[in-house]
Amino acid sequence: MNKPSIYGIHRVIHPQGVLPQAATKIDNTMICRENEILVSVERLNIDSASFTQIKRATSEDPEKMKEMILGIVSEKGKMQNPVTGSGGMFLGTVKEIGKDLNIDLKPGDKIASLVSLSLTPLKIEKITHIDMHKDQVDIIGEAILFESGIYAKIPSDLPENIVLSALDVAGAPAQVKRLVKENDTVLILGASGKSGTLCAYQARISAGKNGCIIGIIHAQSHYEEMKSLGIFDEIIVADARNPLEVLEKVKAVNNGELVDVTINVVNVENTEMSSILPTKDSGIVYFFSMATSFTKAALGAEGIKKGCTMMIGNGYTKGHADLTLNLLRESKQLYDLFKERYGKEE
Repeated sequence: MNKPSIYGIHRVIHPQGVLPQAATKIDNTMICRENEILVSVERLNIDSASFTQIKRATSEDPEKMKEMILGIVSEKGKMQNPVTGSGGMFLGTVKEIGKDLNIDLKPGDKIASLVSLSLTPLKIEKITHIDMHKDQVDIIGEAILFESGIYAKIPSDLPENIVLSALDVAGAPAQVKRLVKENDTVLILGASGKSGTLCAYQARISAGKNGCIIGIIHAQSHYEEMKSLGIFDEIIVADARNPLEVLEKVKAVNNGELVDVTINVVNVENTEMSSILPTKDSGIVYFFSMATSFTKAALGAEGIKKGCTMMIGNGYTKGHADLTLNLLRESKQLYDLFKERYGKEE
């Protein structure tokens, strides 16, 4: 048998020649090859856009949600939502390490995967619980990490649920650190979510005391909670699917000006133009949301003669796991918010 690919191409069943993320079906036989890691999985953190779509498609019926998730994994060999194309990540315990891997990991180590479930061979024996508020699914199952895959050991000073929730979106605040400069005005769509609050905290650090952080939230009920974080200069309640409403409300709190950087971390569709319209021609729009249509974004920007730089969200940035967990260690307010939302068992 040929040596397996570091990228996991040897597990692609259909279509041949693509990488596992683009495949419609992969081999989820739980036999650890020489350059793979076999993990006993106890929890999935489903991507927010995917989890929202699954809830809506099943009218939030837990049993129907279980059936839908099991159906996807059975058909594809991985957890990749056929509507959103996105996956999520897992929490588990290392069961076996391939003989060709020389890594700082041993059987029994608890890890969180930092690569998408949309490319990860996964087998679910049973779904034991679905947490509607954390986008998390408790399972009895196993998964394979490829040689090119990345992971993070679960630290001893932070609760597992909080770590899993934060690491699911670790790429977002790490990219914000790269994109936001001192004195920038930053707009965040989806500011009250886990990625939104982490991005806002990092934007506050990067933009400095003379920068301006503006958050768009969808519900008035989140206003006081967001205000208590002490991160935002302005908090706007608006429908992120209504670009003209967003534009006018942003200009109203920003002296009639557009913003330097816009971060889109919403979990619903049709928010592309609400990100592009309020951004300067010289500015940057960062689409971290997996609900984004890049066709709508590209053609929409062209249609309004907008020259801003648009970036696709990348879930990986060097050092992103440590950076994100350190934000929770640095900010008591942010940690308390995550503990309240994601630290409790439902």
